[in-house]
Amino acid sequence: MNESELDLEGQEYAVATVVWRQAPSSGQIGSRAIVTADGRIHGWIGGACAEPTVVREAQRVIREGEPRLLYLGASDELVLPEGMTAIPMSCQSEGALQIYVEPVHPPVHLVVVGRSPMAALLVELAQALGWRAELLDGEDFTSGDVDERSVVVVATQGHGDEDVVRHAASAMPAFVGLVASHKRGEAVLGYLAERGVPQHLLDRVRTPVGIDLGSTTHQEIAVSILAELVRARAAGDLAVEAGPAAPTGRSLPLATVAEALDPVCGMTVPADAAHHPHEHDGATYHFCCVGCRDAFAADPTRFLAGSER
Repeated sequence: MNESELDLEGQEYAVATVVWRQAPSSGQIGSRAIVTADGRIHGWIGGACAEPTVVREAQRVIREGEPRLLYLGASDELVLPEGMTAIPMSCQSEGALQIYVEPVHPPVHLVVVGRSPMAALLVELAQALGWRAELLDGEDFTSGDVDERSVVVVATQGHGDEDVVRHAASAMPAFVGLVASHKRGEAVLGYLAERGVPQHLLDRVRTPVGIDLGSTTHQEIAVSILAELVRARAAGDLAVEAGPAAPTGRSLPLATVAEALDPVCGMTVPADAAHHPHEHDGATYHFCCVGCRDAFAADPTRFLAGSER
């Protein structure tokens, strides 16, 4: 799985890049990995200590939409630059890493249905923004041409509007807009309602689509529609939950797993069977590595003062 494939699927993801290392960390400067929103990782940025932490932080970056520079290692006596996020990591290798994690938002998939000069110009303008835009004839369009991440603009202008809107709405894309006057738009939706199209699907259709600029030319209508779509995307109105991930890459579904604090090194780890559970005094503790677990088992009281489970 690579960035181009994820872009085509419309998935949000993060790219993690090692920008500094302290030997003997297994991560190398320039090592990169792609992390998807569901915690799958494709690539290599470090070993068993670094990888779960990077995946967890990458998922946070995807949710928040802001990049982060991470420092993974012992930081008790280290002065870190402002803005860097320090995450304790005390593996037996005693290495350290700085990793830059940036979110990647896939290009909008815009489908314009119609063959007018305005429709063609709208596609050109969207492509200039880097969007994945395509133009289809109304008679060729079906609900199978789009998915829940798509944006559909119906610009058939009286040539089979009802059928195209019905197909578009039934696919439940992120956005459906109909190029029409208020009166014409109401007539199309009313016709479809009378023929049994569910109201919740019709409520998703924006008509007339585009920011109201008053009396405009066809070229200006294309600009007004694109402006509305840009505004909707900036507001997060075009965002959808990612679909099922492809069955490739190592899956670390950390978003659905409880977390625990390693009482030895202070690292946050998934509270699962893979992270060296150890029971003491009726409680279960989890550790980043066998070394931390064995140190704790040898003298639990040394590490429990002021620690959190």
